[in-house]
Amino acid sequence: MMIPSSPAPTPRNACEQPWFVLNSSRYCVMNTRHPAIAHYYAFDVAPSAERTFAVPDGCVDIIFDCDTDHPAARVCGTPLEARRVELLHRHRYFGLRFRPGVVPGLLHNLAEELTEQEINLLDIVPGAQSLIDTIAASPGFDEQMSCFNAFAAQRLGETSAGLTSQVVRTIIAHRGDIRVSQLEDLSGYSGRTLQRQFRQDTGMTPKTFCRIIRCQAALNSITTQAQVSFSELAMELGFTDQSHFLRDFKKLVSTTPNDYHRRVSQDGWNERIRVMDLH
Repeated sequence: MMIPSSPAPTPRNACEQPWFVLNSSRYCVMNTRHPAIAHYYAFDVAPSAERTFAVPDGCVDIIFDCDTDHPAARVCGTPLEARRVELLHRHRYFGLRFRPGVVPGLLHNLAEELTEQEINLLDIVPGAQSLIDTIAASPGFDEQMSCFNAFAAQRLGETSAGLTSQVVRTIIAHRGDIRVSQLEDLSGYSGRTLQRQFRQDTGMTPKTFCRIIRCQAALNSITTQAQVSFSELAMELGFTDQSHFLRDFKKLVSTTPNDYHRRVSQDGWNERIRVMDLH
């Protein structure tokens, strides 16, 4: 049996995708208690937006481009390294982020088919055109959330096995700093069984997911702290040394920790973002 561990709370700064926030003129987040959905978000791309990257977060997103002339929606699996994404200047976007490791039944896809991919929502859910049109035409964040919930309420069942859900919670609780051998011991399952089930359900190996969650823990610390010792942070997160941490961060976030901290501090992060809880 897996040692019980409480699900880690959704980060309140929404730093899973920091480049989305930094390239927006405003970014609204609504955290949820839904077992499959971590949060909804809505943002306007700033006229001055630079290149936007998606960073690994272990999550699947559905993102709606709310352009009134050409509304569209795409399903985005987690990248495994920083990846360039297209967000159009002055466009308004609405999205939802499923919890780490969750691939909802709505998408009818194998997890491995989504990892590192962007797929037109209509290719997966052919009847979603009315949803796309309605969300694009909705003037407010609340209305957009209501539209999605009305469409998908009965289709969001989580497809992961109990073993995978337990392993995901344990990895998050340890901020990614846990060995696969420890997961085997805690779960009571063989490495082969654990690896096979986890990959089938998430599209990733446990080791890859640990790496992603450890990077997200670093992002969370750097985003929320005014002063950060990168050597201490590297040690806290179980990196072999600071150089290892810096290399991994650069590969997954597309910049150095120091430059990222400077951007967050100087580019008005707190002025751009508003985080709320859906009760």
